[in-house]
Formats: sequence, C-alpha cells, structure tokens
Amino acid sequence: MTTDIPPTLGLVLAGGQARRMGGGDKALIPIGGAPILDRVHARLKPCCTRVILNANGDPARFAAWGVPVVPDSVPDFPGPLAGILAGLDWAATHAPELTWMVSVPGDCPFLPDNLVARLHEAARTENKPLACAQSGDWRHPVVGLWPVSLRENLRHALVKEDLRKIEVWTARHGIALAKWPDKPVDPFFNVNTREDAAQANAVANTLAKPA
Repeated sequence: MTTDIPPTLGLVLAGGQARRMGGGDKALIPIGGAPILDRVHARLKPCCTRVILNANGDPARFAAWGVPVVPDSVPDFPGPLAGILAGLDWAATHAPELTWMVSVPGDCPFLPDNLVARLHEAARTENKPLACAQSGDWRHPVVGLWPVSLRENLRHALVKEDLRKIEVWTARHGIALAKWPDKPVDPFFNVNTREDAAQANAVANTLAKPA
C-alpha cells in the first residue's frame, strides 16, 4: 500500500441490476480476457488498507476474490448511495481505524492507478470533506472519496428524506474534483451495454499491445 495515502477502505459498487445488459453482474463481464472485477480490484488493492464489495444476492459468486461482500442495508435497490452507506457502515463496524472510503463502480475496466491518491489530494487542496472524479467535462459522482464520519447524515438522507441523487447530497457538504483527461481512453468508461463491452474489449486489446 502506498504510504502517503491515509488509511482508506476501497469499496467496489456491484449492487446494480444491470437492466441494460439483460441482468447479471457487470463486474463479472470479461474485458481483455479477465472479469472487470479483476481489473478494479487490482487498482484498489495496492492503495487501500482493505477492499470490500457491495452486492446483493448470493455472495458466493464473488468468492474467488476473497473480499467481504456487503449487501445494501436499505431495501428495494435505492441506488448507489445505498451501497456507499453499506460500505461506510462496514468500515465503522469492522475497521473503525479507517476514517476514509473510496468507492468505484464494478463496471469500469480502465480505472487510473493514481485514483485514490488523487481523490485525497483534491479534498486536501480544496479543503472539502468529499471528492469525486471528473474526466473531460463529465463528473463521476460514484467514483468518490467519503469520510466515514458522514454515514449517519447519509443514512438520514436515504431513509428519512428518500434522497437518491448523489450530487444533491454531496453538494450539501462540499465536494472537490479530481480531474483526468478523457483521451485517448476515458479512465472512467463504464460498461452498461453489450456495445460498451465490445468497445471496452477493443480498447483493452489495443492497450495490451507493445508500443
């Protein structure tokens, strides 16, 4: 683990229902010969103290990765904020020494290797409690840095206010932006459709070729 990064929990969000893919787990889609989850886990593991996975249903399908699988604690698939809350709750219960969490989607095969460091740097530089990634002109609110101390505030927003939009909640507290270029490859390209999977495989094959 990189020593200049504060102790951080890595959370892979894989609790969605993949409706545009016809169901299933997008994190298990093979890209460049390996499941996306292999690539995501490889990015988080060197720079996070622990890595966990947010997913619903039978956790056995993720057993090969040897990470805790944490389901949503709020029913009816309310979206990524529920997965983020589940991760923050896990940190508070099982790793109270960790005061930070970084979340990433389980369907992003090209995450940058400096993601966690850059999110922390952005939050420090802008003196904000939260940070999220931006590539080109697009923000990626689920690729974010979250202080565990805000978990009860998030629970209230989800359960009492029925809030579902990440950017509405983060705007209340202040959020920094960690920026990346989106060319030649958007590091936050996500696989939502079969066409996306085909495009990602083409990119992965190009990246695998020697210069």
